Amino acid sequence: MSAKKDDKPVEETPAAPEAAAPAQQQQQVKVNDDNVAASYANFCRVSSTPEELILDLGLNPQPLDPANTEITVGQRIILNHFTAKRLLSALSMALQRHEQAFGVLETDIRKRVVGQKP
Repeated sequence: MSAKKDDKPVEETPAAPEAAAPAQQQQQVKVNDDNVAASYANFCRVSSTPEELILDLGLNPQPLDPANTEITVGQRIILNHFTAKRLLSALSMALQRHEQAFGVLETDIRKRVVGQKP
């Protein structure tokens, strides 16, 4: 959903309802990420209202003991539900490609740590 520094066009699904015809067309969108600030998150909380979906992203310094950890939210991203659904689709496709190349991702950290051999 973002372009590399060379600002090559990225294919995006049209956002306009009239563009969502039976034969969906793709538009070329130029993305400028010159002033982007990158941050890392290993924690995500999702909440919603009837109008918006809210993603709170942060760093969990103690992922093995979440009950006794305070997590500071570093980024809050607010999306309408249409954009959230497009994001879900894009993330799903990216994760499927990753798993095809590198194997299934185990999301339970306890299974990953226990499953490792010394």
